[in-house]
Amino acid sequence: MAGKYYVCIVCGRKFPEGQGIIIRKAGFTLAFHSNRCASKFFRLLLERVDDSCVRPALREIIDELKKALEIKAAKSKKVI
Repeated sequence: MAGKYYVCIVCGRKFPEGQGIIIRKAGFTLAFHSNRCASKFFRLLLERVDDSCVRPALREIIDELKKALEIKAAKSKKVI
């Protein structure tokens, strides 16, 4: 029984379902066989997207991740 396969949009490598990174957004299916290919794609995307479009989302994500790090740091502090 053959499973579903995807083709990495960056390097063209074929990989089976359950491996790699698959993102479905805005009517596109983005398939990456590795995090390195995904990183290359998103680096290119961010370089080409207008700053005014990406700035609000970046600010929101950065703030969210900073809060998560603060919570993690507070939980890992030793209480004497």
